[in-house]
Amino acid sequence: MKRVVITGIGIYSCLGKNLEEVAKSLYDGKSGIGIDPMRTEYGYRSPLTGIVERPNLKGVLDRRARVCLPEQGEYAYVATAEAFSNAGIDMDYLLNNEVGILYGNDSSAKAVIEAHTIATEKKDTTLMGSGAIFQSMNSTVTMNLSTIFKLRGVNMTISAACASSSHAIGLGAMFIRNGLQEMIVCGGAQETNYLSMGSFDGISAFSTRIDEPTKASRPFDASRDGLVPSGGAATVILEEYEHAVKRGANILAEVVGYGFSSNGANISQPSDVGSQTAMERALRESGKGIADIDYINAHATSTQQGDMYEAIALDSLFGSVRPLISSTKSMTGHECWMAGASEIVYSLLMMRHSFVAPNINFESPDEYSKNLNIALKTTPKTINTFLSNSFGFGGTNSALVVTKI
Repeated sequence: MKRVVITGIGIYSCLGKNLEEVAKSLYDGKSGIGIDPMRTEYGYRSPLTGIVERPNLKGVLDRRARVCLPEQGEYAYVATAEAFSNAGIDMDYLLNNEVGILYGNDSSAKAVIEAHTIATEKKDTTLMGSGAIFQSMNSTVTMNLSTIFKLRGVNMTISAACASSSHAIGLGAMFIRNGLQEMIVCGGAQETNYLSMGSFDGISAFSTRIDEPTKASRPFDASRDGLVPSGGAATVILEEYEHAVKRGANILAEVVGYGFSSNGANISQPSDVGSQTAMERALRESGKGIADIDYINAHATSTQQGDMYEAIALDSLFGSVRPLISSTKSMTGHECWMAGASEIVYSLLMMRHSFVAPNINFESPDEYSKNLNIALKTTPKTINTFLSNSFGFGGTNSALVVTKI
């Protein structure tokens, strides 16, 4: 079986517009959460969200490319351009080599709603514009990025709720490990506009701690009252090890384990058993034991049930060794479809700079989180191997094990 390494990463999130800004925010324990007035006007219970500025791509991409890109596609373009630069890959390389793309995305709400509004008001579908179809399809990110970057390998969108981009990385590793591709762009993107999250707000999934936005996302804390939505994009360049060595790539880390499972139960309720199954499968493939895991980036979104079941699973599996654990969602909120990929990037930045980012707003443990070794502050730490969890609606679970090389 081939070895799979990471040779480039890129990020565009509420913590920063590039790797340098994001690394500093992680180290400083800086929250990216704020208030979106448009959500209040629209009828949200909670206007809290990760604040992500739209990139200005005029002069960067031609008009046709910009017309076809939805909001999350813009974020994905910026993150992927940074990842390619980080990996030492230019357009000449992309034009002369087969590179694939597997990207996580599970909605394109704004584009669909805007096209519908035009048809409703004007009674003329031709006024939707030529880019509407390409913005509104669930595969919008992969179809746009594969066109912009001239990618000619595998080209698929992975839709698996909040585990989408973690599965994209895991599946990308499987493709490479089995010799089907030598390089794949993997990642995830999430739109942050107010039109994208109304249904979540409608089921009371969001925190209503509106008076203290930066303290609203409280993974594992006893007083948590719901998640805070967020978004952006994150890209990870996966590459076959020998191929990376041959081209003189700077290898950042190796993906050694991918685990998955389905809860097979309630459509919205998480499961400690399903979570643990995914983690055990990832560890088994990696050949690592529980004592080898230096850090765990928890899925923990700041919901009552989700954090509880994950804490139960983490304690059951790692209770005897108690590795450092934090949920970067305490700073970012829940980045949904991009979260699996962004949390790999966040963890790699911690690995590179030898620290564990804090689980901010963790003030009072509950009966489940009290057993976990949660990082209360930025902690100096040599990270040789980490585990990252991602779980989603419908009971889809993903876990990734990544190690230094």
